[in-house]
Amino acid sequence: MVVLRPILADLHIHTVLSACAEVEMIPPLIVREARRRGLGLIAITDHNAMANAPAVVQAAQGSGLAVWPGLEVQSREEVHLLCLFDAVEQAEAMQALVWAHLPPLQNREEFFGAQYVVDQTGDYRYTEERLLQTSTDLSLEQVAAETERLGGLCIPAHVDRPAYSLLANLGFVPPEAGFLGLEISRRVTPQQARERFPAIGSYPLLISGDAHRLDEMVSRTLLKIAAPTIAELGLALRSEEGRVVKIE
Repeated sequence: MVVLRPILADLHIHTVLSACAEVEMIPPLIVREARRRGLGLIAITDHNAMANAPAVVQAAQGSGLAVWPGLEVQSREEVHLLCLFDAVEQAEAMQALVWAHLPPLQNREEFFGAQYVVDQTGDYRYTEERLLQTSTDLSLEQVAAETERLGGLCIPAHVDRPAYSLLANLGFVPPEAGFLGLEISRRVTPQQARERFPAIGSYPLLISGDAHRLDEMVSRTLLKIAAPTIAELGLALRSEEGRVVKIE
């Protein structure tokens, strides 16, 4: 018999690799704040990159917190998409693909901010010089398909926001992309989102923090699953085998 258990999740967290994140977004502080909030699962989703995800995975060892490596990919339509994976190797493969489709531009720290790669203690390793906060030339359907091919799950981010969101930029959810669910921001309730954006329809919703600061992390998405895996999240979004996604 499979035992299902409730797990609070925040599946959209940035680190100092994202130029727009605060310097406090380092692995040990992220883990500490996640546990303080009662989270059992988080995903590290920096802009078009995953180099700090392994450090957060290491920092969380023995804490009871599960960490998924991921990326927040910006498609050619300027839509932000969460690409979530079980394993670092999958996320690394996705980053290689994404980087092959990014423009070869250098980051301008004075304009965007610095992009730091750190170790599990938060100590500086190096500065990523490539511009990450920009669009790839991949369509959102391609991003979703490549994420699935690598064994991950793709979720459109903050669809209620007026910029870099699926509904703001396209106005609808393309069925051919095969999205199982949508993320809304912490600023709205599911009821408000469905009323304001009829295109959401009956898609399952998650709320994540899109945290660029520690106090922006949230513990509002409750998963009833057997284990913190991508496959289990897929079952929950499809409401299969007793798995559930619920907004607290």
